[in-house]
Amino acid sequence: MYPLDYIDPVFRPPSEARSLILQVTNGCSWNRCTFCEMYTEPQKRFSPQSLEQLEQQVAALVRAGYPVRRVFLADGDAMTLSVRRLTEILQMIRRYYPDVQRVSAYCLPRNLKNKSAEDLQQLRELGLSLLYVGCESGDDEVLARVEKGETFESSRQALEKIHAAGMQSSVMILNGLGGTELSEQHAMESARLMNATQPHFLSVLVVTFPTGMERHASGFEGRFRPLSQHQSVQELQLLLQQLQLDKTIFRSDHASNYLVLKGILGRDKAALLQQVELALHRPDLVPLREEWQRSF
Repeated sequence: MYPLDYIDPVFRPPSEARSLILQVTNGCSWNRCTFCEMYTEPQKRFSPQSLEQLEQQVAALVRAGYPVRRVFLADGDAMTLSVRRLTEILQMIRRYYPDVQRVSAYCLPRNLKNKSAEDLQQLRELGLSLLYVGCESGDDEVLARVEKGETFESSRQALEKIHAAGMQSSVMILNGLGGTELSEQHAMESARLMNATQPHFLSVLVVTFPTGMERHASGFEGRFRPLSQHQSVQELQLLLQQLQLDKTIFRSDHASNYLVLKGILGRDKAALLQQVELALHRPDLVPLREEWQRSF
C-alpha cells in the first residue's frame, strides 16, 4: 500500500483515473450547493494539508518507486489556496517528479477572484495547466436557487482569466439542475456562457439526488420538478443547438448521463444533434441508460 493519507471519500474527474491524486485540501471551502453530496461534514470539513504532510507522502511514493506522469490536486477546490501555497506545492512536486507532464485541479470561479492572470501564468509555468471548473449553469436564477454562490459574470471572468494565463479549462454543466420550470433558461444561458468563453473541454452531467431531493428542492419554493429521461434529453438538445463553439472537446459520458455523446464542437455538432434526435424519437435505435444504470 502506498502512503497516501486520504480522508475519504475522494473524488476526481474521470480523465484523472491514472493520475496521482494528491489531497492538498479536505472538502470544499464553499460546500453550500444544494445539489452536491460530495463533501459532507463532519468527515469532509474543509481544511488544508500542511506542506510537510504532502512532502512526506510524495517522498514515500518516490522511495516506493511509484511512477507519476500526472497529478490531480484534490479535494473540491484546491485553487482556494493562496498563490504562495500553490507555488510551494508545485515546486515540491517538481523536485520529486521533475518529469510530470501535467498538474490539474478542481476550481470554483470564486477561487480566482483574488488571483490575477499573471498569478495563474506563474502557476502554469510550474506545471499547473488544467483547471476543472464547475460552472453548473450560466443562468443567474438557477445559480441563486441552488446556492452556488456564482453568477454568469463571475464564471465568465474566471474562465477568461484561465485562458489569459495560457491554461486549459474543463467546464462542467449540470443537465436538469433547474428542474422543469427553469429548464429552457438553464440551457440557453449555459450555452451563452460557453459561447462567450470557448472552453477547451465541456462536460455535461445529469444532476442526481442519491439521498433525496428535499434539500435541493427547498430553494425552488416547492416548485422543483426533476426532469424525466425524455425531458433531460430535450434540455441537452436545446443546449447543443445553442452552442457555437470552435474546437471544444465535448462529452456527456459520465455515469450520470442518460445519453452518451462524444465529439468536437463545432465540427461534430450536426452528428451529435442527430444522435439526440434519434434518442428523442427513435429510442429503440440509441442506447439510453435506465435509471438503475445511472450513478453519481
